[in-house]
Amino acid sequence: MNQSIPPRHAPADLLRLLQGRRSVRAYLPDPVSTEQLTYLLEAARWAPSPHGRQPWRFAVITRQEARQRLAAAMGERWQQQLALDGQEPEIVQIRLQKSHERILTAPAIVVPCLYLEDLDTYPDPERQAAETTMAIQSLGCAVQNMLLAAYGLGLDGGWMCAPLFCPDTVQAALHLDATLIPHALITIGYAAKDPQRRPHRPVEELVVLWE
Repeated sequence: MNQSIPPRHAPADLLRLLQGRRSVRAYLPDPVSTEQLTYLLEAARWAPSPHGRQPWRFAVITRQEARQRLAAAMGERWQQQLALDGQEPEIVQIRLQKSHERILTAPAIVVPCLYLEDLDTYPDPERQAAETTMAIQSLGCAVQNMLLAAYGLGLDGGWMCAPLFCPDTVQAALHLDATLIPHALITIGYAAKDPQRRPHRPVEELVVLWE
């Protein structure tokens, strides 16, 4: 760290925020305000993106009817997929019930959608695939901004990747345009209990080259 240039924020405070964020699955019934959700989306929109195109859009769900519609549609599709995996019917029902509870009891859900219409286009598939990968990476950055902002407000979040396995189902359930590709469900609320956290690898195990 260059000692002659003062940090913009206290490094210890930032690191505490990063280390404090956790993935929550059970929430209190307390609602999340429109102002809080707007703050999270404001944080998300400042994420880095390819060519500054911001290739993501967000669907916000707070109404119970919309949650029920989404849970029912995704549950039916997931049940079919789990059956293809050869899982026992009893296990399928348990997993479906837990997934439904997460969707139905979260005070708010944000659905990050990949939006590719504004990206550069190339005549060769290799570069076009790279462009799409950059967009997906930036969507992850936007979600991380959102989760960190939530934790900073005293809220918590959970990242559910289920829409990746049935984007068309989520589109239909939420009446989304075909250009919006759902990539996740981000549940937002106040944690009902502290989640069990998995250990993180030390830096020494993660760095494969430093020269």
